[in-house]
Amino acid sequence: MAQFFQIHPTNPQPRLVRGATDILRSGGVIVYPTDSSYAFGFQLGAKDAMERVRRIRGLDDKHNFTLVCRDLSEITTYARIDNQAFRVLKGLTPGPYTFIFEATKQVPRRMLHPKRKGIGIRVPDNAICRALLAELDEPILSASLLLPGDQHPMTDPQAMREALDRQVDLIVDGGAGGMEPSTVVDMTEEPYSLVREGKGDPSPFQG
Repeated sequence: MAQFFQIHPTNPQPRLVRGATDILRSGGVIVYPTDSSYAFGFQLGAKDAMERVRRIRGLDDKHNFTLVCRDLSEITTYARIDNQAFRVLKGLTPGPYTFIFEATKQVPRRMLHPKRKGIGIRVPDNAICRALLAELDEPILSASLLLPGDQHPMTDPQAMREALDRQVDLIVDGGAGGMEPSTVVDMTEEPYSLVREGKGDPSPFQG
């Protein structure tokens, strides 16, 4: 059975945050809130956890997972970002965007898009998410909490508990979640292209 932590959405309890990151470090899969919707999360390099999320969501091996980071300095460890792209990110992070970049060698090959060798990067504006990242001291690899057949991510933590109780290790209840995914922008080459319109304002990337 999954553990269930009720974490305050603006003042996360340190004890519960430490408990959640202990589960991540042990190779577990958690459900946690971001600034767009709830997401599955696991530690970078946790291959078994990644396969569990693929099974839960019904994903093939071509699905792009997203690397959720604390800040821009952490992003540059995992993605190749030039000065122009850095300026764009500085103006839009933290926020509900996912940016696709060419990955550095710090990212395991199995995490990458098979053709582009890119990685999706996020810096969410969510207090629980930021607390988890600070305590873990490394990014969380994530995928939206979207189950097979569903059109929108799950929003109710109690419903998540009923649906996922025996499939994940922890569900973080941080209040009702959003239904809108992040806006996705491909920044592997210029001009940058809008891949998916979501919660983040798409206008900076529309011609």
